[in-house]
Amino acid sequence: MAVSDPALASLVDRIRVAAAAGQPLCIRGGGTKDFYGGAPIGEPLDMRALAGISRYEPSELVVSVRAGTPLAELEAALAEKNQCLAFEPPRFDEGGTVGGMVAAGLAGPARLSMGGVRDYVLGATMINGRGEVLSFGGQVMKNVAGYDLSRVLAGSLGVLGVIAEVSLKVLPMPRAVATLRLELDAGSAIRRVNELLGQPLPLNASAWWDGMLVLRLAGAEAAVKSALQSLGGERVVPAMADPFWLGLRDHRDEFFVGAARAVDTGAALWRLSVPAVSPPLKLSGEQLVEWGGAQRWICTSAPAATLREAAAAAGGHAVLFRARDKAGGSFAALPPALQRVHAGLKKSFDPAGIFNPGRLVPGL
Repeated sequence: MAVSDPALASLVDRIRVAAAAGQPLCIRGGGTKDFYGGAPIGEPLDMRALAGISRYEPSELVVSVRAGTPLAELEAALAEKNQCLAFEPPRFDEGGTVGGMVAAGLAGPARLSMGGVRDYVLGATMINGRGEVLSFGGQVMKNVAGYDLSRVLAGSLGVLGVIAEVSLKVLPMPRAVATLRLELDAGSAIRRVNELLGQPLPLNASAWWDGMLVLRLAGAEAAVKSALQSLGGERVVPAMADPFWLGLRDHRDEFFVGAARAVDTGAALWRLSVPAVSPPLKLSGEQLVEWGGAQRWICTSAPAATLREAAAAAGGHAVLFRARDKAGGSFAALPPALQRVHAGLKKSFDPAGIFNPGRLVPGL
C-alpha cells in the first residue's frame, strides 16, 4: 500500500500527531467487539475509510483486503467464487471489519478441523507507533518471508499497531455438509469426539450442550456419505442444522442468548481453552463444549479465581469474555518472562504506547 493513498495518509498523520502528544488511540472498525478484552481507551481511530478488496486471485486461493473492509463484503465476494474463510470468524453484529477480525483472532465452530485466524494470515501491512508503514509476509502461500510477524497481529487486539491490509488464504466451500446429533453426557461426548478425531473422518465441527452432542461433517460427497453410514446418531435436516451452526458461530443461538441475559443480571460468560481430552470441569453454571473439548464456554456467577484455577489445573487458561465488570482483567496475568516478551514487542512497534492501551494485557 502506498502512503500516497488518501485514507492511509490520513491515518498516518493522525498517528504521528497522537504519538507526539502521547495521546492514546482506540483503533476501531465496526465496534462489534468493543466488549472483548479490556475497556476501549483513547480517541477513536476510525478504520472504515480504509476499505476495499485490493487483490483477489480465486485460482491461487489468496485475497488481499484493506482493514476497514466490512467482513460481510469480503465473505460475499468469496461466496461468488464458491470460496470462504474456513475458520468461520464470529460476526457478533453487523458492521464488523476484516481488521477487527484479525485483531481479535477469534474463530467459529470449524476451528476444530480448519485452524484459527493466524493459520490463514499470509502477509500484512501495518502502521506502527512512529507512523511508519511496514509490510510483512507475502501474497502467496509459498512466500514465508516475515510470515510469523504477520501472524503475531492475529489476536493482538491492536496493541502493536494499526492493521492496514492483510493477505489471507481462502478455501473452497465443502462439496457436502451433514449434521448428526447424539444424546450423550458431557464426559461421554468429549471422549467420543476425540475417538472420532483419530479416525479418517470428515469431522468439521462439534458442540455439546444440555445432553446433546452435535457433529458437522464436511468434505467430499463420498467421504460424508460414508461417515453418515458409520457414525450412527440422528441426521439433522439442513433447515435446522444450518441455523444452529450459524447461531453458534455468531453467538446468537440459545446458549449465548441465555448467557447474555445472565450477564445483564450479574453473571459472566467465560471462555476456557484446555486440552481437548480434559474431562468435564466441575464448575457451577451452564456449559457448552466446542472444538472436541478444547473450548469450554461457561456462564456462571462463580469468582474469577475459581475459573482461572480450574482452567490452569486442566492445563489451560480462562478468558473473561463478557461481563458487566471486568475490573479483574479479561485475560489471565502472564508469567514474568512472557510479560517481558510482550512488553518488548510493544515498545518496538509502539514506543509511545498510544495503541489500545490495556486492551490485551494491563500495562501494554
